[in-house]
Amino acid sequence: MIDAAVVDASVAVKWVLEEPGSDRARLLSSARLEAPDLLPIECANVLWKKVQLGDLRGDGAALRLALLLHAPITLADSRNLLEAAFRLSLELKHPVYDCLYLALAAMRDLPLVTADRKLVAAFRKRRKPAPQVQSLDDLSLL
Repeated sequence: MIDAAVVDASVAVKWVLEEPGSDRARLLSSARLEAPDLLPIECANVLWKKVQLGDLRGDGAALRLALLLHAPITLADSRNLLEAAFRLSLELKHPVYDCLYLALAAMRDLPLVTADRKLVAAFRKRRKPAPQVQSLDDLSLL
């Protein structure tokens, strides 16, 4: 089991939404977790999309956001990660906001746990040594 990790919004929203992988995401509840301060904004946007699609009502989304805002995650200032994230985004040809999570993982020497398959695929093409990227799909349920 993972003792400490960086998590992204693709994992965090699974704590409050019943989706494939929610059971695995909840396995991280006892770990020391970190994320860039972008995390709550991205999670709020996911919840907004769910409301727009009719999958959630506004009050249900607001309740889920409140739960996420109180999750025991240490948030790091994105400004301190931006230069490294920008370099990673150019190298990986991947959006800067996702690379903020990679930059934090590298800075803290922690694995990044993500359910974002595109990010995992982009990162696995990288040739340089870097932080471990752990797909949520690969976390053990045992």
